[in-house]
Amino acid sequence: MISLATARERWTSFLGSFGAVALGVAVVTMSALVLLSDGTGVPRRLAGAPVLVQSPAGERTGGVFTENPPWAPERAEELRRALARLPGVDAAVADRSFYAQVPGREQRRGERQGHPWSTARLSTYGLSAGRAPTAAGEIVLDESLGYGPGEHVTVLTARGPQRLTVSGTTDGPGYYVTDRRAAELAGGTRAIGLVLRPGADPARVAEAARHAVGDDGTVLTGAARDALAPKQDEMTRWIGGQVLTAMALLSAFVTVFNVSSTFAFAVAQRRREFGLLRIVGATPRQVQRLVYGEALLVGVIGAAAGAVAGVVLAPAMTGLLIDAGFQPAGFEVSIRWWVPAAAWTLGVATAVAGAGVASRRASRVKPLEAMREAVVDSRPMTRRRWATGLVTTGLGTACSVGTAFAGADGMVLTALGAAMCLTAGLTLLLPALTGPVIGALTRPLARRPGATAVLVRENMITAVRRTSATIAPVLATVAFAVLITSAVQTTQSADTSRQAAAVRAESAVVPRGTPGLSDAAVARAEGTALLSTTVYGGERQVALAAAGVTPGFERTYGVRAPRGNAVVVTGAVAAAHGWREGRTVTLTFEDGRTGRLRVAGVVDDSMPYQVLLPREVVRAHDPSALADVVYRTGTGIGTAALPARLGAQEVSVAAYAASDDAEEDRLVRVFTLILVTITAGYTMIAVASTVLTATAGRVRDLRVLRLSGATPRQVLLTLAAETCCVVVLGAGLGLAVAAPTLFGVAHGLRRELGLPVDLSVAWPWVAGVVAGCLLLATTATVLPARAALRRMRRA
Repeated sequence: MISLATARERWTSFLGSFGAVALGVAVVTMSALVLLSDGTGVPRRLAGAPVLVQSPAGERTGGVFTENPPWAPERAEELRRALARLPGVDAAVADRSFYAQVPGREQRRGERQGHPWSTARLSTYGLSAGRAPTAAGEIVLDESLGYGPGEHVTVLTARGPQRLTVSGTTDGPGYYVTDRRAAELAGGTRAIGLVLRPGADPARVAEAARHAVGDDGTVLTGAARDALAPKQDEMTRWIGGQVLTAMALLSAFVTVFNVSSTFAFAVAQRRREFGLLRIVGATPRQVQRLVYGEALLVGVIGAAAGAVAGVVLAPAMTGLLIDAGFQPAGFEVSIRWWVPAAAWTLGVATAVAGAGVASRRASRVKPLEAMREAVVDSRPMTRRRWATGLVTTGLGTACSVGTAFAGADGMVLTALGAAMCLTAGLTLLLPALTGPVIGALTRPLARRPGATAVLVRENMITAVRRTSATIAPVLATVAFAVLITSAVQTTQSADTSRQAAAVRAESAVVPRGTPGLSDAAVARAEGTALLSTTVYGGERQVALAAAGVTPGFERTYGVRAPRGNAVVVTGAVAAAHGWREGRTVTLTFEDGRTGRLRVAGVVDDSMPYQVLLPREVVRAHDPSALADVVYRTGTGIGTAALPARLGAQEVSVAAYAASDDAEEDRLVRVFTLILVTITAGYTMIAVASTVLTATAGRVRDLRVLRLSGATPRQVLLTLAAETCCVVVLGAGLGLAVAAPTLFGVAHGLRRELGLPVDLSVAWPWVAGVVAGCLLLATTATVLPARAALRRMRRA
């Protein structure tokens, strides 16, 4: 009952903890609901087949999503015939795909929407008008494209623009041509769909299919058929999962930090209250239980509010993730009742755990603390705090130095560790640093005429705990905002410089509105083309990013292009598979055929591809491959030489380097925005809560100022000026925390790339975060103080 009464009376002290718990549980609930949802489901163009057989998967590495290796053509036909003979099977249809696109319609890199007409039997939709294609120059399109039967349409293919006649339309996605025409444009077979006879049992057919296929494939039924969804969707979901996991972990961590800091400050403000409880007979254990009871109450109510908000907002969050590119189109969230229940339990446990240190400090308050009248903090630092603060700061400094010499893989973790340690260390040392630093920086205020400047300075110096508690969240907010945004900006700038420096060319011909360049565009560009494909090699058929290159590649990259039956691999690939120069290796190509090639060279891992092949080899095995770029060493070819129908444009090498990973950079920027928003949002809650609690506890000081002759305007001006000084000091310390880490990142990138790398500070982000802290802290100071002054006038 005492805990309930205390929480009701001192609700402002627990407002920050309540907000942190509610927000944390809401983020965890939303993230978990999205992560545990089933995804986009079975692709519509394959959903009409109750049983699907997929080719065996090769070995994958984390974060890399590629199609399974295709069957060899002969083996695919053997399996198709064997499956077609199974009882209950009406037809077994081999699924193949190729690149096809109507100009003006968006299409992702690697996406292939063209199919043979026979695969239309596997879909849940069919002809909406016209008839099936019967000639090589005919095509069936999605009716949403706006074309009708008999009309002519230009379709972009890997060979170039093709003028075709629309024979019919469907009420679903895709471009369908005759099977014979598709065989010329498509790669290998990765899936076989089974169309069943009426009344056939899918379970029995699936079991028979498993016996027929053996280890040469995987039989899929029901919801498991979503394994054949586009790999771009799987990659998008993986990226979204990383974002959601980071959000959830960051929310849980910052929630504990906020609850701990707000309860610690509240305990410091209530020393006289705890002293009085000790005088009337309360034991240390009873005082500790009182604080735990308050934390439990805040946790139960805050976690309940957060769990409800998480369930309500999960669909809206899913829509935002889809728009941002972190979830595929068509993704739907599934509500599971146990997720908010688990998040509520986690929120309550977090609140109670966060109040642990504060409860122990409250239990150590002596009865004589009730006799204290002054707010002067005579001993704000304990020996343990001194030792912990110095050790943590030293560790952060060592990590900052280590960042400058860490490799590319360890640089991010080292930088993050440095920022966390320096932030924690300076936060622990703030009570000792606040007095001397503020005294030195505000010395000019002591010489100004009038009492306001003197009051501002002395209030900050004497109330060290209050000042430090306000500085800490501002320090953390600015430090992490500067570190995250500036490190990303510096890394992206360095990567652009690396790509531009690696290429010896005057210009680059790049896709415009298409996922790649066709043979027609490459021929018009007349340069060194990089024909992108995927090959599979090694004992476990690992997917390797490959490119077909022309002899001009040597002039462009300084690496001898492979010729004839040769291949060039990177050092990492050679080490992983034991491939050495002169050795013969076996690779599986996009059409399912295998080839034995001689390793003509091993290059460093800075190359944009893992495997380099002669361009004619790639084109022979991957008729749907598109070139990523064509580098030119001569003068510009002009826009007239690149008609819009080719989907190409000429840009500078620097511009291409900056835009090569434009989609990845956009996702990184959005991810950065999310992390900064969450971090800043939590710490701003701590800023507002701390300032609000501090102001609410200074009513007696305000009354003394009024009795001393200060006008309400002078009182508010004093408090606002004090808050501004504290926020500015916290921002300065935040920059000081981020600076050594950022310099270490820039030096490490400079050493790693062997190129000049300048530190790029995201000043707009910094200014926005500081302005937000300043506005929030000033508002949380002035509004309650103004309300208190009004009550004094009425009293």
